[in-house]
Amino acid sequence: MLAEFSITPIGKGTSVSRYVARCLDIVDRSGLDYRLNPMGTVVEGPFDDVLALIAKCHKAVARDCARVSTIIKIDDRKGARGQLEAKVRRVEAALGRRLRA
Repeated sequence: MLAEFSITPIGKGTSVSRYVARCLDIVDRSGLDYRLNPMGTVVEGPFDDVLALIAKCHKAVARDCARVSTIIKIDDRKGARGQLEAKVRRVEAALGRRLRA
């Protein structure tokens, strides 16, 4: 499955990069395939593993934040693997050119 998520600490100012870094350290060490983008992170892996990873990230931010907002978008397609790259390649093939991805 693919899951895109974004975790925002509430009341911690306008720059939250230290919280993003805290989460990305956890994601990077998880062993799951992922892509960071300017608005969130996309992770690919087994359903339970991905949700457990997102929960771990949420709890890591909540350690020193009174309020945390987590948004999750899930694409759960049975038998699909390698979709982080494959979905982009299919769109590029339909266009006949490479995109900035």
